[in-house]
Amino acid sequence: MNNSATMDVYALMSITSATETVDPHELVQQILDPANRANQYQIYERVRATQPLQLPGTGLTVFSRYEDCAEALRHPSASSDQRLSAAALRIVEREPADTRRTPAFLFLDPPDHTRLRRLVSKAFAPRVVTKLEPFITELVDSLLDRIAQTGRFDVVSDLAYPVPITVICKLLGVPMEDEPQFRHAAAMTAQGLDPFVAATGSEPHVLLDLQQAGLWLREYLVDLVADRREHPGDDLISRLIVAEESGDQLTEDEIIATCNLLLVAGHETTVGLIANAILAMLRDPQQWVALSTDSLRASAVIEETLRYDSPLQYTPRVAADDLTIGHTRVIKGADIMLLLAAANRDASAFERADEFDPDRKPIRHLSFGQGPHFCLGAPLARLEARVTLAALTKRFPYAQLDSEPLYKPNFTMRGLSSLLVQV
Repeated sequence: MNNSATMDVYALMSITSATETVDPHELVQQILDPANRANQYQIYERVRATQPLQLPGTGLTVFSRYEDCAEALRHPSASSDQRLSAAALRIVEREPADTRRTPAFLFLDPPDHTRLRRLVSKAFAPRVVTKLEPFITELVDSLLDRIAQTGRFDVVSDLAYPVPITVICKLLGVPMEDEPQFRHAAAMTAQGLDPFVAATGSEPHVLLDLQQAGLWLREYLVDLVADRREHPGDDLISRLIVAEESGDQLTEDEIIATCNLLLVAGHETTVGLIANAILAMLRDPQQWVALSTDSLRASAVIEETLRYDSPLQYTPRVAADDLTIGHTRVIKGADIMLLLAAANRDASAFERADEFDPDRKPIRHLSFGQGPHFCLGAPLARLEARVTLAALTKRFPYAQLDSEPLYKPNFTMRGLSSLLVQV
């Protein structure tokens, strides 16, 4: 959801029916409240019990059951283009035309999405991802060497964060000396993806940081694209510049929007995936030991982590036309929240839904989406997590939790801010 646009929606949330036994306004507030990040799944259980949530007077509909979310992800009228939101249109009408930016292809519908995804996928070919495995292996081994010297580490800052940020910088051709600024911009951009971010208690300086980080990142990418046009290299931006099909190429705005998307979607979510898997296994030490003795279990651990504790908690949609999901009617222009993490814990779709079990068959989840918007970076995220988790558990088979997890305030990309482990 466009943050500024959904402020109009948020302002209307208090309009509820006097006959309702469950206040949807209260539940949505609980979902978004940063104080509830550690207890997010308890709230989702309440939401599923009252599903779907529809906020009278706003058009906002919240789906949290597996079948509903899966249907919405595939529904041709459930649009990814947030510009179709009735709330967004009211904002856009007041914005100068020259300030409007091209959305990343993730937030577009066919045929624009099809065209851009086809061009971008050429730069994400399997051979490109496969070639990264030796680099990732060497990177992880060097990080584990440092951890071995101290005997204690922070899961996020010492491992889960350095791996994907280094890989995405290498992919994009970002010089490592620029990585600290790049890291800050990525973190702020991820926080900016939260719905109603301006209306959920964020301090004014946070909103200013979000704006400044976005401007810095855009200017940085503009300069980087210009440099790659002059001096092409073996990096993703250079490949995006020359990507072509039937005479069609990406525009500069499309390249920048794509890089912005890959920075967040290809980095922040992988941080969450790696950290969440480590936490889940250390809370069930048998799973940690099992992976330490059989690296082939890594793929099952990853898929179960994606189901059990998804790094991407929700994804937005807009009703491009009047549509029906399950038995729920959604009017044209209404905003839709798909709580993917809640759907992945739906007891009507999964036995022992609240248990972490990499041996369950089959392991299904919605964390990478479905249909034409299925995550283009899924193979890279899986590769990074597989190499990291297999190497970590093999090197330190007796690791133990040394603290309770601390969470970032982010909702959309919920993740740990810190987790201490003794090795």
